[in-house]
Amino acid sequence: MNQNDLIFFKREFSLYCKSFCSANSEDQRNIDLKEEHTRHVCENMIEIGRGLSLSQNQMMLAEAIGLFHDIGRFPQYAKYKTFRDSISVNHGLLGAETLAEKKMLQTLPHDEQEIIMQSVKFHNVFAVPKKEKDEIIFFIRLIRDADKLDIWRVFLEYYETPDESRASAVGLGLPDVPEYTAEVLANIFKKEIVSLSKIKTLNDFKLLQLSWVFDLNYKPPFRLLLERDYVNRIIAHLPQTEGIQKASLFLKEFVQKSVSD
Repeated sequence: MNQNDLIFFKREFSLYCKSFCSANSEDQRNIDLKEEHTRHVCENMIEIGRGLSLSQNQMMLAEAIGLFHDIGRFPQYAKYKTFRDSISVNHGLLGAETLAEKKMLQTLPHDEQEIIMQSVKFHNVFAVPKKEKDEIIFFIRLIRDADKLDIWRVFLEYYETPDESRASAVGLGLPDVPEYTAEVLANIFKKEIVSLSKIKTLNDFKLLQLSWVFDLNYKPPFRLLLERDYVNRIIAHLPQTEGIQKASLFLKEFVQKSVSD
C-alpha cells in the first residue's frame, strides 16, 4: 500500500458516507455519529501503531482498517434504523461484503486486501478467531483496541448529552433505570467480558463497556485509557453502590498494572 491508495480510500469513504445523507435530522445525526467515530478510530490506530513502532506500510494498513471497520454501519442503519446487530445484521460481516461489492480494495495486493477484509469482518466478534494468520490476528486485535477506545468516548458523550440532542441509535433501546444486574457486575470481578445477551438495562451496558478493559491487547491502548480517564467517567454514570465502588477500584488497579507491566 502507498499514500495514494490511502488518499483514494479516504475519498471513496467520504463519498460513500455522503450517499447516506438524509433530510431527517435524527437519521443524519446517527450517520454523522458513525462518520465521526471512524475519524477517531483512525486517529487511535495511528497513535497505537506509533506506540508499537509499526512500519510505514503497517501504519497505512492500520489506518485503512480504521477507515473501513464500520462501513457496514451505514447500510445497516439505512435499512434497519438501528446499530444493534442482534436485531438487524452483523455490521462487521456486512462491512466486508460492502468492501467486496464496491471493489474498494482492488488496487491492493491480495495479501493486503485479505488483512483489511478479515479485520473488518472480525473486528466486532466476541472473541478473536484463532484460525487466522498471525498477521491478520495482529490487525484484528489492533482495530478492536482502537475501536473500544472510541466507543467509550461515544458513549460518554451520549451519557453526558441532553436527551433531545442524543443520537438515538446509540442507546440500543435499553431502559435507563437505576437498576443493574448482579450477574453482570460479577463478571467484572472474574475478569470476564460481559455478554450482550445478559444485558437488561443501560447500567448493565455500562458495566459491559467497563468489562472491555479485559479484552485490550496492547499496552498503548491501556495508556490511552488511563490518560482519558474513561473508567472513572463511566463509573460516575452508575449508581454509587458498594458493589460498583469495589468494581471501580478493581478495574483501576487492573488498568494501572497493565500500563506498568
